[in-house]
Amino acid sequence: MIAVLLIGVVLIAFFAVKARALTVSGGVAAVGVGGFIALGFGLQGLLLLSLFFFSSTLLGKFKQKQGREDDQIVEKSDCRDAMQVIANGGVPALLAVTYLFVPSELLLCGFVASIAAATADTWATEIGSLSKQHPFHVVKWKRVDPGTSGAVTLLGLAAAFAGSFLIVVLAIFLWWGSYYNSHLLLFALIVSGFVGNFFDTLMGASCQVVYHCPQCGRETERTIHCDRPTEHKYGVKWLDNDSVNIICTFTGAILGLISGLLLL
Repeated sequence: MIAVLLIGVVLIAFFAVKARALTVSGGVAAVGVGGFIALGFGLQGLLLLSLFFFSSTLLGKFKQKQGREDDQIVEKSDCRDAMQVIANGGVPALLAVTYLFVPSELLLCGFVASIAAATADTWATEIGSLSKQHPFHVVKWKRVDPGTSGAVTLLGLAAAFAGSFLIVVLAIFLWWGSYYNSHLLLFALIVSGFVGNFFDTLMGASCQVVYHCPQCGRETERTIHCDRPTEHKYGVKWLDNDSVNIICTFTGAILGLISGLLLL
């Protein structure tokens, strides 16, 4: 069974590269992440990962068709590279490997919540960018340009909750459908994923690196903008969008572990 799952992971990564949803490096990283999750959590784990990946890819394609590609802060395209794959899937893969040696339901809760956080973050970005209102910066307390790190819209917050909800509902069905306390666990894990995403927003608002383009005067995460080098404005230089995404999934995982500890 595991061999079949691993072959499936390779095939999905191959076709994702062909469809330009992943770069070649992203495809290699996806095989590693998917392989570890298949070993640790089997078909159920891969179904959860697939729901995150395919829903996020479809939303990215939809946003492109709407002509709402943000160039304010976002530095990378919807064709995900290795760092983007690891940023979203590294923590779930690490939990899957740990589960091989310590098969605890607490780790399963952390895994589910980390995937929920990644989904919430991606859905908030992709759907929130379609909002007709300018986003509100959670630290500056003012409206800012679309794409600015650390800013939210009501549409984006609703999308984040919906993304976390979808992942956790599937997880409850796969693992805890007959558990008498499943409704409480459902709520706790949904909140864990949503809060993980919101902590991502806070980190993006307060610590993520921001550069200034001397040509057009815009803030960006890019080191090159308007074909010219940008100037560091504020934030920790190594704390880019990928680093913040790792913090998002890690936060979700910790909250998921705590939820499992309290409810299982």
